[in-house]
Amino acid sequence: MAHPWPLFDLRIRTPRLELRLSTDDDLVALAAVARAGIHDRAETPFLVPWDELPSPAFERQFLGFWWRTRGGWKPDDWTLGLAVIADGRPIGVQDLAARDFAHRRSVLTGSWLGLSHQGRGYGTEMRAAVLWLAFEELGALVAESGYIDGNDASARVSTKLGYTANGERLVAPKGHPVTEHLVRATPETWRRDLVPVTVEGLDACRGLFGERELDLESWSST
Repeated sequence: MAHPWPLFDLRIRTPRLELRLSTDDDLVALAAVARAGIHDRAETPFLVPWDELPSPAFERQFLGFWWRTRGGWKPDDWTLGLAVIADGRPIGVQDLAARDFAHRRSVLTGSWLGLSHQGRGYGTEMRAAVLWLAFEELGALVAESGYIDGNDASARVSTKLGYTANGERLVAPKGHPVTEHLVRATPETWRRDLVPVTVEGLDACRGLFGERELDLESWSST
């Protein structure tokens, strides 16, 4: 039986990974993965160091953030927070976000992996998965991302997948300035041949992404 929130039936698969909308059980497991460590504590790859709060504030804010994100979905303003599953276990998060996608056809990506799962090429596969969804399935024209100076792993993934430099800016995740390098990919630069990707359950979700119109039976803003 189809789920009344069809995003829960969406599956994106690569040779080693499955990406799916995070269930509550996934979120609890992902909080434990993040709590065990995502990066060297002396540095942060994030614009907001969300993973450094003490427990149980960390777990509660982690769950609250993704509940709000899931519950606040609108076809013209959405963030798809996907659990990254390897060997049946959540190992990280890959998100894809857009505002006014119907007209702008532009998306943003962000991600993280547990430390014990890094260095295996998963980061490339998971971002390739959402780029396939964005470009090949939804008709995006631009995918944007960024990485803080020193985050060499993210830089390598961006380069491998065909992103090009798109400027830089100063940010201050811990109160002192660091450089964020901005990158972008297009259908012309994206390396679609790098990772095989399959998508299931998308047709019922297209209107929710703003890729096509939704009738009043499917969505109402009132």
